[in-house]
Amino acid sequence: MTKPVIGFIGLGLMGGNMVENLQTRGFELVVMDLNTDAVDAVLARGNAKSATSPKELAQASDIVMLCLTTSEVVEKIVYGEDGILAGIKEGAVLVDFGTSIPASTRKIGADLATKGAGMVDAPLGRTPAHAKDGLLNIMAAGDKVHFDKVKPVLGQQGENVFYLGALGAGHVTKLINNFMGMTSVCTMSQAFAVADRAGVDRAQLYEIMSTGPSNSPFMGFCKNYAVDGVSDLGFSINNANKDLGYFLKMAEGLDTRAEIAEGTSRNLQAAVDAGMGDGNVPEIFDYFMTLKS
Repeated sequence: MTKPVIGFIGLGLMGGNMVENLQTRGFELVVMDLNTDAVDAVLARGNAKSATSPKELAQASDIVMLCLTTSEVVEKIVYGEDGILAGIKEGAVLVDFGTSIPASTRKIGADLATKGAGMVDAPLGRTPAHAKDGLLNIMAAGDKVHFDKVKPVLGQQGENVFYLGALGAGHVTKLINNFMGMTSVCTMSQAFAVADRAGVDRAQLYEIMSTGPSNSPFMGFCKNYAVDGVSDLGFSINNANKDLGYFLKMAEGLDTRAEIAEGTSRNLQAAVDAGMGDGNVPEIFDYFMTLKS
């Protein structure tokens, strides 16, 4: 069976590795990114070409994939004068791998349907290293006919591909996942900071806590920074702050209040305000170390 042509917009750390994986597996790519070096790296590997606009990319692609930073950027790429909506082919499917606002995702899906095209929201778990090896966790949602169309490609990108039902459910799940994860990081980082103030050895605190039910990979990432000075969780405070804001907006739309998320969001925003936004999330430990009553 002929492989579909994949259009891919967003060649950052995650997206760039996803594209390299697809090229390794023999897919033809049409790519676009503001970073010309990232585009050139894709073209140098072969079986790929670049597009000058989202419209041009969509016209040349059977499946259009986005790995972008915010819902605002996704909407600009979709709805611009030379955007995806203007060029997408009937029968094509748009896949959004980013962490987006579910209501925005559903609106885009409805507008694509008027062009005879589909949409799947498919946010990601795991790291850029997993992306390069096709071992991501993918939380996919959308009409089953559209999911089935892109599932063979998603299966080349993810070790675990979950189908979650109606469009938007993937982004809902991802936001809940990130709320849990980023709250865990903030909690453990502050635990290390409080231990330090109290004269308790941070390494010993980790040794004790990691033998009990509080242990988790996130605890390990926090220990790596707070104890060993190694920042190895490749997810920025800026991105975590954005995702918590999206989670709170989603909760508000569900007519509920997420008080724990509000606390996490305040801590992340304070770290961003302190100029720490580009750092990896466990580096929020430095903010907690300077926090005074």
